[in-house]
Amino acid sequence: MKENLVSRTALMAAYLRSFHSIHDTPKIFDDFLAHQLLTAEEHKSFQDYYLFLLKKINNELSSNGQVISLAKMMQAMTASSLILSRSRYTEDTLEKAVQYGVKQYVILGAGMDTFAFRRAEMLKQIAVFEVDHPDTQTFKRQRIAELGWECSPSLHFIPVDFTIDSLKEALFQSSFDPTALSFFSWLGVTYYLPQDVVFDTLRTIADITSAGSKVVFDYYDTDIFDHEKVHPLMKTAMENLKRHGEPIKTAFNATTLTTELANAGLHLCEQLDPNEIEERYFKKRSDQYHALGHAHFGCIMT
Repeated sequence: MKENLVSRTALMAAYLRSFHSIHDTPKIFDDFLAHQLLTAEEHKSFQDYYLFLLKKINNELSSNGQVISLAKMMQAMTASSLILSRSRYTEDTLEKAVQYGVKQYVILGAGMDTFAFRRAEMLKQIAVFEVDHPDTQTFKRQRIAELGWECSPSLHFIPVDFTIDSLKEALFQSSFDPTALSFFSWLGVTYYLPQDVVFDTLRTIADITSAGSKVVFDYYDTDIFDHEKVHPLMKTAMENLKRHGEPIKTAFNATTLTTELANAGLHLCEQLDPNEIEERYFKKRSDQYHALGHAHFGCIMT
């Protein structure tokens, strides 16, 4: 992975969270620190990029003023609503898990996640382990240092290149405690991996955690591969991803996933389909944010 690509991808997600936090009401997920992680030049770069895209899609909408035009673009994008709602679901589920004794929070592919600073009070109760590609993590730690943010002793950075490194070995070489109840978040990843790798990773997490630990993840349903059922926006997004060398490889059948996971020794204790996500996080909004069709959230108990 090239550092400029790594940092650009992580910063783009931070920009989407930042825009929502500053400009939208009510908040689906309020990442009020995301704005600080981007420089003024980076903010302008993403702003110009999305305005350019909007002009290509609908030139009339792009003439409504920058903030209004950008808001329309954010609401029309598949990425925005998915990033916001899955982050909200994860942290809502984490809060409940902490009440039942979870002591460790492991963020796989942490990117520019701000939880450890935005929810600093929770680090008095739990240890946080950010697991990510070494280049992304180096970039983030440099940015944190530039901002003068203080890292809690309960925050641990674990560099892992998932293509060559072992998650188990990396965690065991840190202060991660396999006997403590843990909570893992694994967001925005499953659909880019072969299905066997997804199951292998989930089994690895189950093997290295105590019974009762949880894993939150998101996935796409198999309708994305059916030309008659896939939503046009999703189809366009998939074509763009394939063109950029990141094709969608895996999707799951929501009706059989519980059994498939059980056969792998895993217990799916909750899953939300797009309608349930819409009801929980987007109901009665006056803007055009909606749950992404085909996107599901799941929670596994080990």
